[in-house]
Amino acid sequence: MDSWQAADPPPHPLRKGTQEMGTTRDIRDAVNAELKFDPLVDDADIHVVNASGDVALNGTVPSYPQYLEAAAAAQRVGGVKNVHNHLEVVLPEEDFRDDAMLTTAANNALTANVTVPDGVEATALDGNVTLTGTVGYGQERAAAERAVSGLIGLRNVRNDIEISYYADSPMSTCTSSRRWSAPRWFPMTAT
Repeated sequence: MDSWQAADPPPHPLRKGTQEMGTTRDIRDAVNAELKFDPLVDDADIHVVNASGDVALNGTVPSYPQYLEAAAAAQRVGGVKNVHNHLEVVLPEEDFRDDAMLTTAANNALTANVTVPDGVEATALDGNVTLTGTVGYGQERAAAERAVSGLIGLRNVRNDIEISYYADSPMSTCTSSRRWSAPRWFPMTAT
C-alpha cells in the first residue's frame, strides 16, 4: 500500500457483523461498553449478566425510553443472542404523573397518531399504561405502543390490543349489493 492511501478503518469490536465475541466475559464487557457509549442510556444502575449469549439486564433506569434503549443497545453487540430486560423504571420525583394525567396524555398521544386506528384506548395505574382495543394489523398495534412510549411519567406499557385481521377487511366494509360470483370464463359443470 502506498503511503498516500488510507487503510480501511478496523471494524468496531462491539457491533454485530464484526468479530464474534469469544467468552462470556467478552460479551458482558462489550454490552457494558455499549451501554456506557450510548448517550440515551444512563448505565449507572444497570448490571449485565451473560450466559452463552443470553444477556440479562438488571437494575434501574430513570425513564421508559431508557428501558427500551438499553435493551436495543445490548442487542447491537456481537455475540448477543437474546436480551432479557429486567430493568425497572424508577421515575425521578419531578417526572411523576398521577394516573388521571397519564391516562389523558396517553389517549391524546394515541389520538394524535394517524397510524393508530380509532378504538384504541389507554388506562394508567401507578405509571403503568395498558393499551386495549382491536386493530386490523400488527403494525397498528406496534404504532400504538410507540405513540405512548415517550410520555413523561411512564413506567411500563402493557399492550393488550387484539389483532383482528377481519376488522378492516375490504369484504366486511363493502357497501355494494353485488355478491361475488365465479368469473364468466370459469367453466361451470352441471350437476
